[in-house]
Amino acid sequence: MNLKKYFIRALHRLQKGPGYTYKELLVWYCDNTNTHGPKRIIKEGPKKKLIWFFLTLLFASLVFWQWGILINTYLSYNVTSSLSIGFKTMKFPAVTVCNANPFKYSEVKHLLKELDRLIEAALERILQPTPGNSSENTSPPLDLELWHQIPLVLIDEHDKDNPIILDIFESNQTTVGNETAMDNQTVAGNQTTEGDQTAVGNQTAAGNQTAASNQTAAPPAPANVTSEEKKYKLAVKLCSHQGSDNCTYRNFTSAAQAVTEWYILQSTSILSKVPLQERIRMGYQAEDMILACLYGAEPCNYKNFTQIYHPDHGNCYIFNWGMEEEALNSSNPGAEFGLKLILDISQQDYIPYLSSAAGARLMLHQQKSFPFLKDQGIYAMAGTETSIGVLVDELERMGYPYSDCTMNGSDVPVKNLYSQYNTSYSIQACLRSCFQNHMVEICGCGHYMFPLPEGVNYCNNEDDPGWAYCYSSLRSSIRHRQICIDSCKETCNDTQYKMTISMADWPSEASEDWIFHILSYERDMSTNVTLDRNGIIKLNIYFQEYNYRTISESAATTIVWLLSSLGGQFGFWMGGSVLCLIEFGEIIIDSLWITIINVIGWCKGLKQKRAQARYPDAPPTVSELVEAHTNLGFQHEDAGALPRDEALPPEPGTPPPNYDSLRVQPLDVLGPDSDAETE
Repeated sequence: MNLKKYFIRALHRLQKGPGYTYKELLVWYCDNTNTHGPKRIIKEGPKKKLIWFFLTLLFASLVFWQWGILINTYLSYNVTSSLSIGFKTMKFPAVTVCNANPFKYSEVKHLLKELDRLIEAALERILQPTPGNSSENTSPPLDLELWHQIPLVLIDEHDKDNPIILDIFESNQTTVGNETAMDNQTVAGNQTTEGDQTAVGNQTAAGNQTAASNQTAAPPAPANVTSEEKKYKLAVKLCSHQGSDNCTYRNFTSAAQAVTEWYILQSTSILSKVPLQERIRMGYQAEDMILACLYGAEPCNYKNFTQIYHPDHGNCYIFNWGMEEEALNSSNPGAEFGLKLILDISQQDYIPYLSSAAGARLMLHQQKSFPFLKDQGIYAMAGTETSIGVLVDELERMGYPYSDCTMNGSDVPVKNLYSQYNTSYSIQACLRSCFQNHMVEICGCGHYMFPLPEGVNYCNNEDDPGWAYCYSSLRSSIRHRQICIDSCKETCNDTQYKMTISMADWPSEASEDWIFHILSYERDMSTNVTLDRNGIIKLNIYFQEYNYRTISESAATTIVWLLSSLGGQFGFWMGGSVLCLIEFGEIIIDSLWITIINVIGWCKGLKQKRAQARYPDAPPTVSELVEAHTNLGFQHEDAGALPRDEALPPEPGTPPPNYDSLRVQPLDVLGPDSDAETE
């Protein structure tokens, strides 16, 4: 009911019109507001009015400018980092140990036999042996089909403007200039040495070399190359498909790097066709690799480790890892309460062209995370005792809108391919999953080093001849890399392990005899020494102290800070408060109300003007309406209805009343009709 009365009064107010003007409203506000300045505008003289108006406008502008800066600072959602140090019993990290060599050479030799013969023959040609020392005549013929899929080439840069690409196993050469292929040419004569440089190229009986068809040009040599520097570069030639002109060259400053990269590409293609269980069998087994284990005062063995297959390092073994198990606690800091391991890496069974480094690869990580040893792992050298002291840093990031982090990866658009290991989300897993998804989408197959999506096979030279070219292009693509970086997010909570590493020779010369005898007997049940310094590694992993650091983020600006800052600026420049803002809001509402009433009044006036334009004569008065009702002969003249010369003569006015009708007549005068009416 009260609401109905309010709307009725509002309607009457609209019909009545505004009670005051804008000027009256402004004068009332200046006279009654609590804000300093407006009162002086209406109460001072003309000159002071102008001065106070300018000052009030200036300080009001400063207030709004400061407010804009403060609001923008608040909406930027900056954070401050605080460091706190605590002391508590620590959970021992998960420890992953792998061999630097992924497979035993004795187990994979039959798969890599042809590949090894190719690289040995290529190295002989690169090093230019004398004809008498060459073993090509005594060895079986080479199967160059594997070579032609991803060949190694030499780039002759003696002529910087026209570098020549030489195929190691063919007599063909391609002359290129300005990074574009030139017409076919024939180069006579053998490649000879210049100064102290060794001549390279394919040695033929005739000593001539014939130019092959045009190929993609190799990059020219740098402008600052001196005559003392090498003029030949070894490169890997990658083509979209075999025999295609759409090729690219991966140049290397050292032949050792080129041979390693070429061998990895070729072996990846071969091993990708081997079933997973077979690859696990060809790797290093836990009972052969882990010779001794001690955690604190409790003995342990290889059965306390979880085996996973890592494409880079083969079989890896993780201590204190798993989603379902509770992490082990460290009873005390110090080397005596940590994990002690003795490993055998069997360096004599390394693949010669695949693993150029010897040792164990290890990594400390959270119990529920996947170990990415290639990025975050460290090496332990053979023949040494490596002690690793651990300090813990806990990172606590604020979520949206302060940072673009994720709690569990559920809000990340990239499907985590490492979830098959039942591990938690990490940005490394996201980046690799994103790359593999792009690899599958663009190349049609997955790379051997990453997990596969469902229904996809690994790339190999037979089924996907151009996979290496596609992989190299995708890996060097900045656009695809940026897409993955933008899609993946950091975890909001993370634990990092800072390591202090020290090493010493182990065992010493005085004790190596009895140590090797005991370890050999325990592993092989043999009295003969089957171990040596080149394959033994001892590890000590422990907490240096129980102090841990927590690096946490907090909001640099809060809503309390924003309100106090806004109020401080308003009070400093204009002496205002929240009530002054309410007064200002009130005058705005009143101004809008006046505007609405004026608009409605203007619309009503416009409507009346349109009605007058449609009916130009004034409406009849009340007396005219009564006259027209009582006198049937009365007609209101419509001026202008007829021309002046055709105007009708004026009609007679109202006739005088018939006074006889007012006389009283005798009853006998009344006719029979009157009697009938009376009855």
